[in-house]
Amino acid sequence: MALLNAGEWVEERELAYMPLVISAYDVPSVETLLVSGGVRTDEDLHKLRSAVRQARRVVAVGTCAISGGVASLGNRDEVREVFIAEEERRHVPRLLPRCRPIDTVVEVDRYLPGCPPTPELFMAVLRDTPHFEPAPNVCRECGRTKRRDMKPSHLVGFQRGEVLPDICLINQGYLCVGSSVRGGCRALCTRPGHPCVGCRGPSDAFIEKESEAWLSSIKRVFGSLTDVPEEELDRALRSPQLALFLFQFSDYAHGGGAAEDRPPRPKEKLL
Repeated sequence: MALLNAGEWVEERELAYMPLVISAYDVPSVETLLVSGGVRTDEDLHKLRSAVRQARRVVAVGTCAISGGVASLGNRDEVREVFIAEEERRHVPRLLPRCRPIDTVVEVDRYLPGCPPTPELFMAVLRDTPHFEPAPNVCRECGRTKRRDMKPSHLVGFQRGEVLPDICLINQGYLCVGSSVRGGCRALCTRPGHPCVGCRGPSDAFIEKESEAWLSSIKRVFGSLTDVPEEELDRALRSPQLALFLFQFSDYAHGGGAAEDRPPRPKEKLL
């Protein structure tokens, strides 16, 4: 929907294949192939490899294509056993052992993180805008004021209480990780008062580092803006609420996480 909302491309590009909009089974020859979703079934694998041969440029779009997304949470052994036991069901594509990012199967030209990416980001990748430079992190785009005299002693959880309009969400006790998350989304969540959960993945400062480097950084930020105990913060950072996106922080460097069989993703390919 974000692509459809980015209406400027309509005069510049032709939409040749999009199952939700156009009735077509095979991908024709295209200039740019935007791939959303991970590689979960043998049919996904076949379609991706076939489509890539028809495209001049391949762009991995969104969290699922880049890191496997929510579906890859089923990579746990006990969950896989349940699904694999049902692999012989008729009319259902055979499940692969794991849900994989697409760059473990094919070479990707550009990465467009987000869940979903904004219309502006879609236009930047479609036009291959040479001077498009997202902010280094979501915090820079947010614009909320950080205060040293307003230090909560505990986290307040998600969507609880009244959010002050101009004060940093961390100062208000919300678990916001925007200081370490890639910018470019214009802080669409944090500006109206919703903490950043990291859907754009790590900023350039953390792409080539282990996830512990990000955890240490965010703890330092909270240490300067709050009096939240480190144990409480650590539990919250490793909670299921953030696990949907924060697993990406271990997925970019050294082919870790859901993509152990691929090289690190270069910064230059990420928008």
